[in-house]
Amino acid sequence: MHNSEKLNLDQFNQKWQHIADETLDLAQQYEGNIEALLSLLRLLENLHKQIRDGLFQEALPDNRQALYSLLKDMEAAGGWPYIYRGNLRLILSRLSPEDTRDIINPVTTETGSTLDEQKIDE
Repeated sequence: MHNSEKLNLDQFNQKWQHIADETLDLAQQYEGNIEALLSLLRLLENLHKQIRDGLFQEALPDNRQALYSLLKDMEAAGGWPYIYRGNLRLILSRLSPEDTRDIINPVTTETGSTLDEQKIDE
C-alpha cells in the first residue's frame, strides 16, 4: 500500500468513525424505543446489503494474485464483515417462563386448533 493510499484510508476511517459516532448517539437518544431502534437496525442491515451486493461486488479483484492479496488483508484485519441477526431464543429469554411456554405450546381448544389458528380462520 502506498503512502497516499494509506493517507486516503486514514481519512476514510476518520469520516466513517464520525458517522458511526453520530449513529450511536442517535440510537442512544431513542434508548427504550423498540420501534426506532428496530428501524435503525433495519436501515443498517439494508445499507450493508446495498454496499456488499453493489459497490463491493463490483470492486472485487479479477485475478488470482489480487484476490489472494485481498483475502490475506481481510484475514489480517478481522475477516469478512457480518451483521449479526438476533434470534428468537434471545427474544424469548426476556419473557417469563409462563409466557414462553404459551408461545412454544399454544393453548388448544376443544376442536384441536390453537387459539392463533382460530384467529386466522375468522
